[in-house]
Amino acid sequence: MNETMKHQHNHRSIRSFDDRPVEAEMVKQLLEIMNRSATSSGLQSYSVIHLTDPEKRQQLAKVCQQAYITQIPELFVFIVDNYRNYAIARAKGYEGNYHRTMDHFFRGIADAYLAAQNLMTAIESLDMGGIFLGSIINHPMDTIQILELPVLTFPVVGLGFGYPAESPNIKPRMDVSLKVGENGYPYWEDNILDAIKDYDEVMSHYYDTRDHNQRSDTFSNQIFKQALNEQADRANILEAVEKQGYLLRYD
Repeated sequence: MNETMKHQHNHRSIRSFDDRPVEAEMVKQLLEIMNRSATSSGLQSYSVIHLTDPEKRQQLAKVCQQAYITQIPELFVFIVDNYRNYAIARAKGYEGNYHRTMDHFFRGIADAYLAAQNLMTAIESLDMGGIFLGSIINHPMDTIQILELPVLTFPVVGLGFGYPAESPNIKPRMDVSLKVGENGYPYWEDNILDAIKDYDEVMSHYYDTRDHNQRSDTFSNQIFKQALNEQADRANILEAVEKQGYLLRYD
């Protein structure tokens, strides 16, 4: 493996950071790298909010139910952004609504996630660490209000980073054979619980022996508990998408 691959292979979520600030020039360079991310049809249908306001951070921490968000040195929120391109098209004389469609929404989803991952790869190559925050959409309309987002935008994921104050154990991943199929879906041959039995054992050992927050758990138990823990705002997220001006159906 080269050095970049080693960093990617050793990815872990960092939640505790040194007081050392990230140099402004370093942040600028990282954003320039992010700006070179792949993008659907070259549309660049995403934007990024650099969240520095302590009050807004506190509000977002409540949405995420993660208090440590207020202490992360650098915090960015990636959003689907069709508002900008819609404005450009309107200024050129376009009068239709195609920018409101699910086609454009999902292009923006792809662009935002690609940019976030590209930024994380660059961050880790510099021996810093970070964390993705999918919890920003626990209550999407609250996040939209906090960030003062216009129509045709939608928050996707947060990314916090800095110099790590911890080195957590690397969480094991499911075997590649359960995720990668050749020319078709990678169906398991027998009962799914039998197929992931070895992974459940690996995860049980991981939770039993990790340095912090030890517990007795398995991957299958996590899936079961999350299924029971219904979150209405996330389950009905398309309602929030529609409120942001998108058309769930386009005729």
